[in-house]
Amino acid sequence: MRFLWVSLVLATLLLTSCGDYNKIVKSTDYEFKYKKAVEYYDDGEYVRAGTLFRELVNIYRGTSRADKIYYYYAKCMIGQKDYLMAGHYFKSLVKEFPMSEYSEESQFMIGYCSYLMSPKARLDQQVTLEAIDALQLYINLYPYSDRVAEANRLIDELTDKLTYKSYLNAKLYYDFEIYKAAVVALNNSLEKFPDSKYREELKYMLLKSKYLLAYKSVVDKQEERYSNALDEYFSFIDEYPESKYRKEVDKFYEKASEVLNYKEQETNIN
Repeated sequence: MRFLWVSLVLATLLLTSCGDYNKIVKSTDYEFKYKKAVEYYDDGEYVRAGTLFRELVNIYRGTSRADKIYYYYAKCMIGQKDYLMAGHYFKSLVKEFPMSEYSEESQFMIGYCSYLMSPKARLDQQVTLEAIDALQLYINLYPYSDRVAEANRLIDELTDKLTYKSYLNAKLYYDFEIYKAAVVALNNSLEKFPDSKYREELKYMLLKSKYLLAYKSVVDKQEERYSNALDEYFSFIDEYPESKYRKEVDKFYEKASEVLNYKEQETNIN
């Protein structure tokens, strides 16, 4: 019985709340509507607040309060996890109100919204690149801001994702034993991200790809490609003399040297 009574009370309150909200939506008292929108926002009711602020964006356009409405509406979109729309309004605020008190935070939020939309590493990373550019722009514009450390942390995280994406792309050719393409992709990854945490593995795969490319080549191309593999071997052991791959790469060196020595002897005989 008590449960039924509580349920009836809650249902009554809900209906009353909905009725009050509908009256606010239909009201033409925009100051009152603005006040209630802020209250809903402060209470974390981002859907209701966002609905009201969306209308107020047009009502207050061109007024001294316009930037604040943009700001609140964008924050409501963040609360609803609509990061694309939030980013759009933060961009609009920065563009239309560059001197606004909300301009600095909005510049940061442009990058943060893109950060929140950044997909998993295996997917296209265009949004990730946009996030890095936006956050770097924020750092350039506000180098002494308290948010710079956070912006740098986010950039580092996003860069790690790009590094991993590059690693996966290069490794794909290696895994499918397409060694000529693997050599190009692995070199590109190493050049683009020289400090990659996957560097040792990438260089190992590059050496092995060059060796196997030579091994599988037609006779006329073997000498040059084995020479390239030896160059890569010396580069690898110079950087990683104690590598876990050392025994395997030493075998590449021995076999490549053996082939090249044989070819040199054959040339001298002829």
